[in-house]
Amino acid sequence: MGCVHSKNIEPVNHVVSRRLNNNNNEKTSSSSSSSSFNSLPAYDQDMKLNFHPADPSPVLTEPHGINHPEAALHQEWVHQLSNAFNADPKNRMVQNAAHSLDFTTLITNREVMIGDNHVFNTKIPIESMVTNQKSSGRCWIFAALNVFRIEVMKKYNLEEFELSQGYLFFWDKFEKSNWFLECMIDLRDRDVNDRVVQHLLKEPVNDGGQWDMLVNLVERYGVVPKALYPESFSSSSSGKLNSLVISKLRDHAVVLRRMAALGRSVEELRAEKDKCLKEIYNILAITLGEPPKKPFTWSFRNKDKKYFEFQNVTPQSYFHDHVGYPVTDTISIVNDPRNKTMALYTVQYLGNISGGHPIRYVNAPIEDLKALAIKKLSSGKPVWFGADVGKYLQRDAGILDPKVFQYDLAFNVSFNMTKAERLIHGESLMTHAMVFTGVHLDEHGKPVRWRVENSWGDVGGDKGYLTMSDAWFSEFVYQVVLEKAITPKKYLDVLEQEVHVLPAYDPMGALA
Repeated sequence: MGCVHSKNIEPVNHVVSRRLNNNNNEKTSSSSSSSSFNSLPAYDQDMKLNFHPADPSPVLTEPHGINHPEAALHQEWVHQLSNAFNADPKNRMVQNAAHSLDFTTLITNREVMIGDNHVFNTKIPIESMVTNQKSSGRCWIFAALNVFRIEVMKKYNLEEFELSQGYLFFWDKFEKSNWFLECMIDLRDRDVNDRVVQHLLKEPVNDGGQWDMLVNLVERYGVVPKALYPESFSSSSSGKLNSLVISKLRDHAVVLRRMAALGRSVEELRAEKDKCLKEIYNILAITLGEPPKKPFTWSFRNKDKKYFEFQNVTPQSYFHDHVGYPVTDTISIVNDPRNKTMALYTVQYLGNISGGHPIRYVNAPIEDLKALAIKKLSSGKPVWFGADVGKYLQRDAGILDPKVFQYDLAFNVSFNMTKAERLIHGESLMTHAMVFTGVHLDEHGKPVRWRVENSWGDVGGDKGYLTMSDAWFSEFVYQVVLEKAITPKKYLDVLEQEVHVLPAYDPMGALA
């Protein structure tokens, strides 16, 4: 990202990367494919510039206009800005206050804080204590298991209950490592500076995920109660573990690419991949603990002190017999205003399990997402959703509302991008998954505000629950998940359409 457009400036390390292999299908801009780039040297397999005596040295192309005298900032004009700033007493007052306080405290909208209360006329009958993902990016797993646990709590009359987030985290990290290495094998003939290759190398694995990835994990590995696979330091604070795994994966990507350059077969590359995965497994087993390998016994007492015991349980049978959520019969409906609605989309190279369910999104208008979520909440069931949680969040009060901060009062600024423009220009994308557990409807049945179960612990909001205004939903919610059994046929029919493939680096490939 940056303010300088690639058509205006091409730094050396970008210019030389334009020479791609003949089998590279990625399109480049018209300026980058022009003949002026064809004679520039390329990187070899070891990221070294290939120079030949007859080749000209790479030259930084001067951007048109940037070095023009009128493009520079002039001190006289900056002095005028300072005079204008100090001429307004309000600026000095706010400056004094912001010196010692978080400036968002000064611009918090009191009316919004009062109006966006935590009272709702439509709520699911069972809620539980808010979970805590701590210093990790596992929100998508937490949100899904928060949906699943309601089924267990209802079935056995439990006061509180959690499924193991760490268990799915282990297998997701291991499967994503295999997925990344398979991508490197698949892309072995592309230049290392190819945009897709560089996108994947930037973050080979991370903690985030998508709903269809969750489906893959649960179908293959099942789930277990948290007591059977508790949190570890590295599951709750995953930064150092991720750094270690990522370094190992990049290290092995180099090995695979060098082998491919020597003409080694795919079978030989996969044999080498397995050596890396053995090391990754050991890293995960040491830091997270090995998942259960034998059938286990699950015992507990419910709210009525009644004792239950189930023997010879496997993670797969536990999900089938005790959770029973129809995870494979679900549909992801998204709102991407850049693209055609009532159409089916996926994202290139987005996934976690080789051979698993592919990522599929049905794109629909935002009002459809609201209506579908209301329908499910009205039936007493929670809704998994994905959004850009960092926008207009007053965390202490637990409020998501585009009017909660009055930037215009303090800074005399406004923000006018549409949802589509925010996606296009890197201002917004899906960053977090949570669960709707309620909605407040007006006398006409229209949503006013939404109740949200987060996974940041019980501090802030209503013991960790958030209130989202309907306006915030419109601008920053991107995805909801429904069971197919309650989804209107017109959305299910879209699943039979031809799939539109978005590039690997598209914002709709962001992981919650």
